[in-house]
Amino acid sequence: MKLFDVIRESGWLMLPIILCSVFSLTILLERFLFYSKTKGDTASLLPKILDAVRKNKITEAIDLCENNPYYVTNILKVGLLRSEESRENIKETMENASFYEIPKMEKNLNFLSTIAHISPLLGLLGTVVGMITCFDAVKGGAVSMGVINPSQLAGGIATALYTTAAGLCVAIPAYLAYNYFVHRVNIYVLEMERSATELLEALSERS
Repeated sequence: MKLFDVIRESGWLMLPIILCSVFSLTILLERFLFYSKTKGDTASLLPKILDAVRKNKITEAIDLCENNPYYVTNILKVGLLRSEESRENIKETMENASFYEIPKMEKNLNFLSTIAHISPLLGLLGTVVGMITCFDAVKGGAVSMGVINPSQLAGGIATALYTTAAGLCVAIPAYLAYNYFVHRVNIYVLEMERSATELLEALSERS
């Protein structure tokens, strides 16, 4: 059976499920591209920044951050710009900067979560509508002396099964992707916190 025939037999409830799949795929692609572009090499870059800070070469450390912009260096840079202030002020400045960086990493994840939860509900609604169609066919057959139209029963069952399957096919990848992205965001946040803490220690060790 062709895809168009499946969509046609599934009824109007297949349309919002298809829209959910389009939005889900769009968010998946956008997030993968975002994370691939914003990822930096903290393992090799952070020691260079900290070494420059310990040698009191703040300008050099700032240049390293500016030449390698991503979530960690963006936060470290604002701390370095306040390097002559108190430890508390530097820490607060970096925390404020994280309030701008973290939402960038979490962008659209709430929509992906919503799609993962609403898609199977739309499929369930399609199941209910399909069953109602079947019962209407049975009821109509009973009224007309037991003659039941098989095509009506088949149509109701098709609506029930197709929409349920489609809803699950959209929800499962969306839910897996959502949890994967949340895991990545948590790793990035821990990386920012660790780097900021190490910068504060390096600033106190300046020669």
